[in-house]
Amino acid sequence: MKRLATAVVLLPLLIIFTLKASAFLFAVLVFVLSLLGLDEFYRMALPQRRPEGQLAALVGASGVFSLFAANPTIPFMLLTLSVLAFCLIELFRLKEIPQAAADSALLLMGFLYVPLLLSHLVLLRLLPHGISWLFLIMVIVMSGDSAAYYVGSAMGKTKLYPQVSPKKSVEGSLGGLAGSLVGALISKFTYFPELSFLDCLATALLLGVLGQLGDLFESLLKRSCGVKDSGTIFPGHGGVLDRLDSILFAAPAAYYYAYFLLR
Repeated sequence: MKRLATAVVLLPLLIIFTLKASAFLFAVLVFVLSLLGLDEFYRMALPQRRPEGQLAALVGASGVFSLFAANPTIPFMLLTLSVLAFCLIELFRLKEIPQAAADSALLLMGFLYVPLLLSHLVLLRLLPHGISWLFLIMVIVMSGDSAAYYVGSAMGKTKLYPQVSPKKSVEGSLGGLAGSLVGALISKFTYFPELSFLDCLATALLLGVLGQLGDLFESLLKRSCGVKDSGTIFPGHGGVLDRLDSILFAAPAAYYYAYFLLR
């Protein structure tokens, strides 16, 4: 229910930037979300490394803008330089050597988990029908979340993955996939006629399943770090990662589906 309540706050912002902003301004929004989400990740995973975490959040989120470089090797070069820089920071820190491997892995994982995955929203925005694809992700994820919550509340009996998320059920998960399919079909008949019925089925299942897995993965991270929510930016409803965990996994799948199968 928290996700549905917070959508009332975050969704209008996403809609306005998707519809009205240029591709670059949309990238600015993704940069801000990446910065906040990555900072939350480092607060959870490396609370004792705040200076490095804050710097890594800024560097990692800034990589979103490299997608506009004329040379396609620029994003890879900047990611490589960032990785090397933080490896050297860890090398010369010389404080807690037994913890160095774990800290380094978490610092570098943050780059991959938040800005790399979220930057696919910008790549989608740059494709033909990019705005429609962005709305399709939102519709599939939100309709899936809504259906999963209500079906799970009414009919949920079989635990899906109790070690990670005790409240989620198999029945709710299946209901969520059905809701995602309904959302994809509504998208086809309202604003995205380029989708075939097969595209609706494929994207609903692909993005729906990955969205649920993204939610579970973030729950796993929170349990591992011993926190209830990733942050407090939405009072009473958690942080940015709590709201975007499904989109983090769904956005890359939507981009590669659109790029290779429906351009």
